[in-house]
Amino acid sequence: MKILIIESDKRITQYLALALEKEENFQVTECHCGAKGLKLAQNEKFDILLLEIALPKVDGFSIISKLREIGSDLPIIVLSTQLSLEEKVSVLRLGADDYICKPFHIEEVKARIYNLRRRCCNSDRNIQVDDLVLNTVTHIAYKNNIPIELSQKEYLLLCYFMQNVNKILTRQDIQNNIDKEPFDIKSNLIDVYVKRLRNKIQSSKNGPDYPYIKSIRGIGYKMITKF
Repeated sequence: MKILIIESDKRITQYLALALEKEENFQVTECHCGAKGLKLAQNEKFDILLLEIALPKVDGFSIISKLREIGSDLPIIVLSTQLSLEEKVSVLRLGADDYICKPFHIEEVKARIYNLRRRCCNSDRNIQVDDLVLNTVTHIAYKNNIPIELSQKEYLLLCYFMQNVNKILTRQDIQNNIDKEPFDIKSNLIDVYVKRLRNKIQSSKNGPDYPYIKSIRGIGYKMITKF
């Protein structure tokens, strides 16, 4: 999971980054300036934004407002000293998803991050097949609510399978939908992508773990569902 922290206090960002990277294996980007942080949030892909309100140059209220104005669905958790009732209402109305008052404990931050990810998993931005959910904004899959990180190719492949469940997809069909390169019938690249994806979404070795990807000999693949 990729997390952007926009916070002016370097001690706080270092504390958060150390805990989230070491304990949860998250990828954390730190920023201490509102203007630079806004550009990062606009131009790069993140799964969660931890945002301070009192920032230099561009404050947290403005960042939330600008991100929502451009249609960004980036989940936002506000970090701030004791917010007044009016400020809490304001950040939520602007489009923040949650807030945490300083001082905070890292366990609370982690709990709220995971809670927000679960909420995103249940939104209309998702494709669901049986117990597998794919968030089309964050490009993260969930199997039984457990997050599965995907590469760009794996995301495109899984999305294509989930949009065409119980249909036979040829290797050329798959190649045309996940790669701009011309299809080479001698290449086994598609088989490599499928194998990697299977290893991530299929955990059971004792019978079918729905949905699962079935090989169709000489043709391609098919995602099989429970129902």
